[in-house]
This record gives sequence, C-alpha cells and structure tokens, in this order.
Amino acid sequence: MELKTLNEVEINLVTSSKINQVDFENLTFGNIFTDHMLVCDYKNGAWQMPSIVPYAPFMIDPSAKVFHYGQAIFEGMKAYKDQQDAVWLFRPDENYKRFNKSATRMAMPEVPETVFLGGLKKLLEVDREWVRKGKGNTLYIRPFMIATGHGVIAAPSQEYRFMIILSPAKSYYSGEVKVLIAEHYSRAANGGIGAAKAAGNYSAQFYPTKLANEQGFQQIIWTDDATHTKLEEAGTMNVFFRINDTLLTAPTSERILDGVTRKSVIELAKRENIDVEVRSVLVDELVEAAKNGSLKEIFGAGTAAVINPIVGFSYLGTYYELPKLENAIALEIKEKLTNIQYKLADDTFGWTVKI
Repeated sequence: MELKTLNEVEINLVTSSKINQVDFENLTFGNIFTDHMLVCDYKNGAWQMPSIVPYAPFMIDPSAKVFHYGQAIFEGMKAYKDQQDAVWLFRPDENYKRFNKSATRMAMPEVPETVFLGGLKKLLEVDREWVRKGKGNTLYIRPFMIATGHGVIAAPSQEYRFMIILSPAKSYYSGEVKVLIAEHYSRAANGGIGAAKAAGNYSAQFYPTKLANEQGFQQIIWTDDATHTKLEEAGTMNVFFRINDTLLTAPTSERILDGVTRKSVIELAKRENIDVEVRSVLVDELVEAAKNGSLKEIFGAGTAAVINPIVGFSYLGTYYELPKLENAIALEIKEKLTNIQYKLADDTFGWTVKI
C-alpha cells in the first residue's frame, strides 16, 4: 500500500532537538517522547487542519467529556529503520481500520485516512532521526483520540482531539513471565467494548493484575465473563497455546481484540506449515495438557512485545511449569516476523510500508 499524502498541515518545529539527551541503550518503555506530535481537532461537525507542533502539555477544560465519561481510544504501532536508513511501518492500514472501528463503538467521529496515515507519514518525516537502526530498536507510535467537548451531561462529546505521539523503544517485557488464570475477574463482556482499544478496557485490568503481581505473577490470562472456562487473552495481548505441534488461539469476538500481531502470527505459522486452530480453548483442556505433557508453549502476541513467551501458569492454586524447549515455535515465529519488520527477510505478504 501507499500512504495518503497530507497536503494541508501546519508545521511548527522545535528550536533545538532533545535527541542528544536521550540514552537510546537504556530506555524505559513509553517514557521518552520525540520532539514533535501531531494534533487535529474535531469541531462543528468537521475535522480541522492538522498541525505538527513541539511535544508539550496542553490545556483542557476540567469538564471535558474524556474525564467524566471515558471517551478515549488509542492504537499501538511501530516504525523500523533498515540498514539503508529507510523507515518502515508494519501493516498500518490494519491499525487505521481498527482505530475507526473503536471510534464507531465509542460514538466518536472516524478519523480520515489523510489525517491518520498521512499525518503519521509527515510526523515520521519530521522526527525520522528518532528511529534508530539495529534489530530491537523501534519507534513506538501512539495515535489516540479523546473527547474534549465540555459539560457533564451524560452524552457523547461534540468536540474531539486526535493526536499522535512517538516514543523510542526497545523490548517491552524482560525476564520470565508467569501468569495466573482468571477465576473471577474478566477483561470484557459480550455486548461491551472489549473489541475496541478503549482506554477504560485497560484501566479495568489494573486492579486484578495488581493482585496477581502480589502473588508473584506478571500477568493474567483472562477467561470469558459468563463461565470463566474459556481462555481469551493474556494481559494486554492475544494469547497462543501450543499443544503437541498445533497452535491454538481464541477467535476474535466482542470480548477479544482483533490484534495485528495475532493475524500476522497466524499467517506466518500457516506459511511455515505449522498447524493452527482458531477456536475456543478451555481451561480444563489446558490443565489436562499440562498434566499429560502435551502442552509445550504459551505465548502472548502484541505490538509492544511482539511475542512474549510464558514459562508457567497457575489455576485454582496449582502452578504448572512449561518445558524449556530448544525449538520453541514462539521464538521461531518472532524471529521470522521481526526479520520482515526490519527488512532482513523478504516480505512475501506485502505487510511493510515505506515512509
């Protein structure tokens, strides 16, 4: 695909870049931001002219609807730099489409492609030096939209702000990840907003995750809200299970996010002749597989972490350790996927887009 061009945009550059003050070898994920950000407001039923301005706080009315009724959505993307200093995106059209699906579900206006993708292209051209070469170096991209209209009446806002901010990043997770299978709390429910990347989905996870952390687990594998018998997501990621030599993952639904990395893992696995089943995976099935030795791997898949192997899980007070494998499918797929992202392997799928 070719990114739309944003012809009308106001650009106000910083007088001096802060890039030389950043230690790119020791980055805390999502803590350092580039020199500029994109801003575009929705007023009087129409999107206004976008602007690229220095990254900085901005004023907002205390009665803005985002504070009172939670109209806020976001996406997560990455930019990569190849060995020839070209900057690439990975399946940005998928993020764009999902962003507007989230907007529709949250009664927010859709963002035009020229603003979302064209604006992102222009912003990356301005801050391209923040994309560092070398596998493992990325520029994390956070497009988001909030309701800025004022007033505390319980109704959708009439005004919104769309923004894109950029953050240099390395690995999202480090160390071994042990998970707790949810027995009471749920990430989402049928008829709710679980399939939208709405801010409220993530804040609702914080408390049960805090409880899991206190027990020595890094994340939770969420189960369905009605019966807590179906395995759905791991933390903020889609989740895969390898039983014998088959990968299993839950189908997307009103409760499960349609992850871009998830889609890519499935397509890559099929290309490599790895059996994949997209179906409901039961807790009892996982426990039985752990007991009889057929459970080989569990891993999360998402933009930030790409692939995150899980070393064990706990359910009903019993901990199940997974085997340590030399031929882990998770690591094989991660290697092949990141090689495509960094242009170290042929992109036979047409997923990468040059800036």
